[in-house]
Amino acid sequence: MDLAALREEIDKIDREIVRLYEERMEVSSKIADFKIETGGKVFDKAREKEKIETVKSLTHDEFNSIGVEELFSQIMSMSRKLQYRKLSEKGASLRLPFIAIDDVKKDVCRVCFQGAEGAYSEAAMQKYFGKGVNSFHVDTFRDAFASLEDGSADYAVLPIENSTAGIVSEVYDLLTEYECYIIGEQIIEIRHCLMGLKGAQLSDIRTVYSHPQSLMQSARFLSEHPQINQISMKNNAFAAMKVAKDKDITQAAIASSHAADIYGLEIIKEGVNQADHNSTRFIVITNQKVYLKGAGKISLCLEIPHEAGSLYHIMSHFIYNGLNMTKIESRPIEDRNWEYRFFIDFDGNLEDSAVRNALRGLREEAKMMKILGNY
Repeated sequence: MDLAALREEIDKIDREIVRLYEERMEVSSKIADFKIETGGKVFDKAREKEKIETVKSLTHDEFNSIGVEELFSQIMSMSRKLQYRKLSEKGASLRLPFIAIDDVKKDVCRVCFQGAEGAYSEAAMQKYFGKGVNSFHVDTFRDAFASLEDGSADYAVLPIENSTAGIVSEVYDLLTEYECYIIGEQIIEIRHCLMGLKGAQLSDIRTVYSHPQSLMQSARFLSEHPQINQISMKNNAFAAMKVAKDKDITQAAIASSHAADIYGLEIIKEGVNQADHNSTRFIVITNQKVYLKGAGKISLCLEIPHEAGSLYHIMSHFIYNGLNMTKIESRPIEDRNWEYRFFIDFDGNLEDSAVRNALRGLREEAKMMKILGNY
């Protein structure tokens, strides 16, 4: 047989496959109608596992067995998505305990940030809420979450990601631990300065204090001065505060020029971070399940079964519903070796039907799903 004849035979088989696929989806649609009437769940993991084993047993070699497993996993995934869509069309509303609000009452709220006066977090807070905002600072990220939990603050501003150093993993973990939700974000350009006491020269410096990420972002500069010992601090502003308090000319801090002004330090060198375009993304969180009308970005976290193909199938809900996923991060789950929690950002609003369809599927098929915010 020549190639043209073989291709014609493939085309004939493919037409039959398409016909059978559409016939199967018609039956799936009827199953969806039945489940809508009876309140049955769409995802039946035991039934699907049994079905996969049955069709695999019909093959004649291991290669085809693996291929059939993947093929039918996809077919059943599409069947579920059809059923989720029909549930929405029939008015089976997905209950989301979030309330849309018109705006954040910035003039009557109390806001906390981690660090001290002069911290980048303070700059992010003032840019989002205005310089006259009623605010206070706390020592740690956990303290900021606790201030929301006990009601001493209405909002907290925290760093979550830097364009060069990556994510702030502790903040990600705390978002799953506390009942707090993202309502906004603010991006701040980062320009680190080396600062010391009045009259200090670079040749005088033997110790530099800063946040670990700021030290990382300034690694190239610091590697050129191996005589300088690096010591991590909880916050850049704390570092500037310590240098000012200790009055030791051999000490310096890496922080913002704003911190130098506040603590009366002299800038020895500007722009010690190696990246020309370095920014940090800060999130604004609250303990209320609210979101601004017109919000266009959703963050959520997921725990999925620790088995082959789980993440692949979870991702298909975004593809099927035409949602643009902009970020995915993983964090290890405490006390569960080699299992991970996934953090996902995607474009959308909780009122969008495509978003609700995707969330319905994710909620049924993930071991755990938490919407972190729509902002």
